[in-house]
Amino acid sequence: MGCLDDGRFAVEIENGVSNGCGEVCLENDGGAIEEAVKVLLEGLGEDVNREGIRKTPFRVAKALSEGTRGYRQKVKDIVQGALFPEAGLDNRVGLAGGAGGLVIVRDLDLFSYCESCLLPFQVKCHVGYVPSGERVVGLSKLSRVAEVFAKRLQEPQRLADEVCSALHQGIKPAGVAIILQCTHLHFPDIESVFLDSNHQGWVKILVSSGSGVFENKNADAWADFFSLLKFRGINMDKIHFRGSSDPCWCPSQSSLSAKVSSKIGQVNPVMVTAVASVIESLGEDPLRKELIGTPSRFVKWLMNFQNCSFDMKLNGSLFAGIDSLNVNEEGNFNKKIHSEMNIPFWSQCEHHLLPFHGVVHIGYLMCDGFNPIRSPLLQSIVHFYGFKLQVQERLTRQIAETISPLLGGDVIVVVEASHTCMISRGIEKFGSSTATIAVLGRFSTDPTVRASFLQSIPSPTSSGGQ
Repeated sequence: MGCLDDGRFAVEIENGVSNGCGEVCLENDGGAIEEAVKVLLEGLGEDVNREGIRKTPFRVAKALSEGTRGYRQKVKDIVQGALFPEAGLDNRVGLAGGAGGLVIVRDLDLFSYCESCLLPFQVKCHVGYVPSGERVVGLSKLSRVAEVFAKRLQEPQRLADEVCSALHQGIKPAGVAIILQCTHLHFPDIESVFLDSNHQGWVKILVSSGSGVFENKNADAWADFFSLLKFRGINMDKIHFRGSSDPCWCPSQSSLSAKVSSKIGQVNPVMVTAVASVIESLGEDPLRKELIGTPSRFVKWLMNFQNCSFDMKLNGSLFAGIDSLNVNEEGNFNKKIHSEMNIPFWSQCEHHLLPFHGVVHIGYLMCDGFNPIRSPLLQSIVHFYGFKLQVQERLTRQIAETISPLLGGDVIVVVEASHTCMISRGIEKFGSSTATIAVLGRFSTDPTVRASFLQSIPSPTSSGGQ
């Protein structure tokens, strides 16, 4: 199977050195990206000299450089030094269990930037090939080849096809099979997030690509491949094969996103131009048809976290009903722990301009006979501080300090979150999360009370992605 002819590789060859599978050697213009990020921060009304944001342009430029390093890598350099002479299918008969038996590497964790919106998405990658002509590749190289293409602006089907094509050309096997389980952060309808705690935060898709003996999706070789993936929660009926109708993958292009965008209004053209310059600095062509609308879509996402609009929206709900709260200002003698668990939130890391999300658990002490605080008010406070450029530690403290005077001062807040900036470029591990805690009043002085609340926090469910 040859390289895909979608116009992308022609651009790469024109702008850099290609090895024939789309790999290109380019240097990112970090300075240009930093200047563009400053424009975006100013467009959000932020002070680029504020302590927490002063280094954000540098951090964003570094994160983007790391996240798109695949443009500057060559599959040929990875594969050629890792081919070993072992028997493979040639003129002999046999696939599974015979000469040229199927080789699979499963559960490779990858991260890529969505070319439609510039937000990272998660990939669980399964790679298989049937050796041929005494060419067996070192298993770790399969992961490295997949990462070369993941570390670019991507969409799932192209990613699967590019990995498949590169391995087929590099190893020259009897066939290559790729299955990708991709998970994309949803673009929330902010108003519905306030009203619907069950808002679905993820879009998932299964895609595949095959060459050689896997070229036909009904080939027997696929049956062996799927049999060895049956415990991975993969439903064969939901897999998109190359050439099938393209699914609507990125939530930024969904009808829900259009509804959100219409409420945000006209995007700032200066910010749109800044994002286009970032794309160009990464070595991509912002005029490529798949990327033409990307700058506008990213700016619309970013504008969700503009402080002023939410200040106005939430002032009413923040203070509505505070007068009716039954706050007991006497001692702690008969107070009992009340709690509100698993309040969902969305936020945007001010250090890397990447989203983080999770749940908030709130506990407070109240005397018998008094009504607990209403859930909608707590949810409003969480969302009020979530939809800003934030850091998790500050978010936790702000929620606690806002609730504390409403409830007599005895408050505990725990925030559990998954950070895109951490899992896509730091420790790069699906399911990793961060927990922070803020304690005020009796929760800060009474270990027994504090432990009682912490032990009541429900076990986390699967962390969104996988």
